[in-house]
Amino acid sequence: MRGRIVIIDDEPITRLDIKEILEDANYEVVGEASDGFEAISVCSNVLPDLVIMDIKMPLLDGLSAAKKIVEDGTTSGIILLTAYNDNEYIDKAKAFGALGYLVKPLDERSLIPMVELAISKGKETDNLKRELERLSKELEERKIIERAKGALMERESLSENDAYKKLRDISMQRRIPLVEVAKLMVLANE
Repeated sequence: MRGRIVIIDDEPITRLDIKEILEDANYEVVGEASDGFEAISVCSNVLPDLVIMDIKMPLLDGLSAAKKIVEDGTTSGIILLTAYNDNEYIDKAKAFGALGYLVKPLDERSLIPMVELAISKGKETDNLKRELERLSKELEERKIIERAKGALMERESLSENDAYKKLRDISMQRRIPLVEVAKLMVLANE
């Protein structure tokens, strides 16, 4: 399968048409819903690669549901569908990070390339988010280690290298990660 997709539209026939197009192109439709509340629930349960969602739906509209789904991180991307080519909707879609916007009626020639690009961009964005989280964590850990070194340098009149060596030695002797030793040293110094 080329990707896991959820289809959200209040019109069952539209959902069926989209599902057939996607399955013929070897995509897996892992869920369907007919309103925004169902969309949020389905996405949190199946964590699809992509959501294809109508904007105009009863109860909770597609824009509001899409914004919540993006905030929750339960999909890598969203393509919005509408019968209206309205700049207001396009601006709102851009504001929360939709990966595509298609005007109904849909056909295979416009849907499949958009789906392929959206899944690719969604995966790329997910990878960048993970890398950012990893780098942010490393930076925070580095800051804690630097604070612990500074505390040791001040308290024991050590050079920077000696303070780092002491932290590293404690970490190795106690079999505790260096950042945990540093956190404890910082706590002891406060």
